[in-house]
Amino acid sequence: MRILVLAIHYWPEQTGIGAVLTRRCEYLASVGHEVTVCTGMPFYPQWQIHPNYTRKLSFREEHNSVTILRSWMWVPEKVTSAKRVLFEASFLATSLLNAVRSRKPELLFAVSPPLGLGLSAVLLSRWWNIPYAFDVQDLQPDTAADLGMLPRPVLPVLYWMESMAYRNAKLILTITEGMRKRIAAKGVPEGKVVLVPAVADNAAFCVGSLAEAQRFRIEHGLDGKFIVAHSGNMGVKQGLDAVLDAALQLKEHREIVFLLAGDGAMKSHLKKRVAALALDNVRFLPVQEKAEFLQMLAAVELALIVQQSTVSDIVFPSKTVTLLSAARPIVASVSAECETGRVIRRSGAGVVIEAGNAEALAATILDLLRNPQRRATMSSFGRRYALQNWDETRILPAFESHLLRAAGTEPHAQAEIQAVA
Repeated sequence: MRILVLAIHYWPEQTGIGAVLTRRCEYLASVGHEVTVCTGMPFYPQWQIHPNYTRKLSFREEHNSVTILRSWMWVPEKVTSAKRVLFEASFLATSLLNAVRSRKPELLFAVSPPLGLGLSAVLLSRWWNIPYAFDVQDLQPDTAADLGMLPRPVLPVLYWMESMAYRNAKLILTITEGMRKRIAAKGVPEGKVVLVPAVADNAAFCVGSLAEAQRFRIEHGLDGKFIVAHSGNMGVKQGLDAVLDAALQLKEHREIVFLLAGDGAMKSHLKKRVAALALDNVRFLPVQEKAEFLQMLAAVELALIVQQSTVSDIVFPSKTVTLLSAARPIVASVSAECETGRVIRRSGAGVVIEAGNAEALAATILDLLRNPQRRATMSSFGRRYALQNWDETRILPAFESHLLRAAGTEPHAQAEIQAVA
C-alpha cells in the first residue's frame, strides 16, 4: 500500500513525536509498504533548523526505505503565540505543495500537532478521493485553552478545525485511553477512535551498564553525584520552574545534582533563573545523540516527569515509555489522575506527587536518595511493565492493521490493542 504521511516532526529529531513516528514509518516500510513522509526541516526541540538543512526550500532524501519530502518553514528564534501561528502556517502551506506534487497514495496519514494538518488531510483526501487516518498525539486546542497560550477569539477556530478533521477522518488514532475517551466525548463515534500506544525503543531495554554510566559521569564531572534528571522538551507545558524551586531547597545537599538535558522554548528563561538564584546544583546539557543519551540514562539515579497540572491529564510524554524501558526510577510531578500518573502507580516504577509542588518534589528526592533498595525495586518493576505493555512486536503490527482498515483493505483490525490503564 502507498501511504503518504503528513507530519511536522520526523527523523533526525530524536525526542517526542518525531522519534515515535519514525519508528512507525520504518516498520511500515520494512513490511513492504511504500511510505512517503511530507515533513519540514528538522528543528525540534532546539527551535533551530538543523545545520545540514538550512537555506533549502525543499529537499528529498531516503532513510531506512522511507522517502522523505522536506519543505521550508519559518522557525522563530523566540517562540510566542503569534509567532507559533505563523510558524505552523508556513509549514502547512509548503508541505501541502510538496504533497500535491507527490504520487497519489492509497491512504493519507496525518499527525497532530499541528492541528492544521487535519485540514491538509481533508483537502488532499478530496483532491485524490482517498481516505485519511488522523493521529492525535496532543489535544492541541485543549492544551492551548488550559495554558492560555492563545487569544480567546482564536480558540473557536481551533475547535472548528479539530471538528472538521475528526468528522472527515476514516479513522482516528491516539496514544492513551484518557485521550481516546476525550476525543469520543467531542461527538466522535467510539468505534472511530482507536488506541495505539507508543512503542518502546529496544535499545532502552539494554540501559544499565556500569561502565557506560561511569564514562558519562567522568566526562561531565559528575563522579560521585546523585543525578536527578529531566530530559527532552523544556517548554511551557513542562512547568520546570518547580524543579528549580526544588533544587533551591536542596542546595545544601552537595551530593545531589539536577541535570536538565534537552532544549525548548523555556530553556533560556530557566538558565537565567538558575544564574539569578546561583544554583550550582543545576546543570544543562543540549539534546543528546542516541548513544550519549543512553549513556546518560545509565548514569541517572532518579528521572523526572514534570507537567503543569492544567495539561497533564491530556498529554502523555513519550519519555514515560523510554524511562520505564530503561529501568529508571521516576518521580512524576503530574495531575494525580492523568495517564502518566496512572501508569507510574500501576507499574510501581516511581512516585507520583502533586503537579508543581516543589516542596513535595524536594522531599521525595531526599527520601529516595536515602532508600536505594526502593529505587532498585522501582527500576525492575518499570522495565517489566514496559516489556509487557509497549513491546513493538505487538503494537506495530496492530498499528499497520488499523491503517489497512482505514484504507478499506481490511474489514477490521486483526489485533486490537487494549488500553494501558
